[in-house]
Amino acid sequence: MRDGVFEAPGRINLIGEHTDYNDGFVLPIALPHVVRITAARRDDGVLRVASRQAQGVAELRLVDLAPGAVTGWVAYVAGVVWALREEGHPIGGFGLMVDGNVPLGAGLSSSAALEAATALAVTELSGVSLDRRTLARITQRAENDFVGMPCGIMDQSASLLARERHALLLDTRTMATEHIPFDLAPAGLALLVVDTKAPHRLVDGEYAARRRDCHRAAELLGVPALRDLDEPDQDLPDRLARRVRHVVAENARVLEVAELLRTDRIREIGPLLTDSHTSLRDDYEVTVPELDVAVDALVAAGALGARMTGGGFGGCVISLVEDTAVEACTRAVRAAFADKNFTTPDCWTATASAGARRADHVPAGVD
Repeated sequence: MRDGVFEAPGRINLIGEHTDYNDGFVLPIALPHVVRITAARRDDGVLRVASRQAQGVAELRLVDLAPGAVTGWVAYVAGVVWALREEGHPIGGFGLMVDGNVPLGAGLSSSAALEAATALAVTELSGVSLDRRTLARITQRAENDFVGMPCGIMDQSASLLARERHALLLDTRTMATEHIPFDLAPAGLALLVVDTKAPHRLVDGEYAARRRDCHRAAELLGVPALRDLDEPDQDLPDRLARRVRHVVAENARVLEVAELLRTDRIREIGPLLTDSHTSLRDDYEVTVPELDVAVDALVAAGALGARMTGGGFGGCVISLVEDTAVEACTRAVRAAFADKNFTTPDCWTATASAGARRADHVPAGVD
């Protein structure tokens, strides 16, 4: 088969922030929002990439693909092809048309969705059979080594492995997974998402700095990763001690939330979401005023809990709310933002959706 349409979702992380690169636990869901790729094989050794959301067409020779050789959003596509070829998989030329509705710059992993859709398209159409965990590792390598973003493996795993109406409990050390029911409507609840529209400020450099802090702390404490600590160790410089305190507590919160979901005690996860945000604000220092104002406004308006989601420094806040309180919480956030002269946020409710898949509709060919 020479062509097809493939799509992969963005994600929301319910809880477990900045734990994945510390070999810890995460609990994301996939979103209904997807990146869709229409793909066709080419016989000339060229990767031709275009997007319905961007002008221009990129044409790249496969033999020229190398870290640093491609910039912008196309690097995420080219990086996946490069990583697959680096690992010996026979991926040839492709024409790829990208489309999608994952909000850009909102911390909902549009990049991982793009990588996952690319990986699924080029492997299936090339006759390369790889399991989803392997694809997650390869797409993470693309982002780490080709794009130069030192992310963990959560985003790619969520996009590739998630199930509808379930949260994905992922042990990022072993890649063991558990699909835990997460269907809020029968409980009269909703997951309200607030896209703060706050631009990501110094996200690449600051994200890398947090990762360095964690690795340095693990080195000083003599453990392979902060995952291996049961209690925060205070015998560290203050900044490193605070990073450790967040990671240890956040791992514990993930496991507690997972158990509450297993036992159908969904409302009880709310305070843990808010505790996570407080830790990310005070100990990990990755929030910005828009995120903090949104969380405070939501909790004051009666939300069961709220937290930033994603890497931080901008992006989205999620909140567990009674479904009858969605409008009141939305009004409260928008009023708080207006009071601070912040950009009006987008607010919407999210449901847990399926991971990457081949789309059902008939593809329109690309050349």
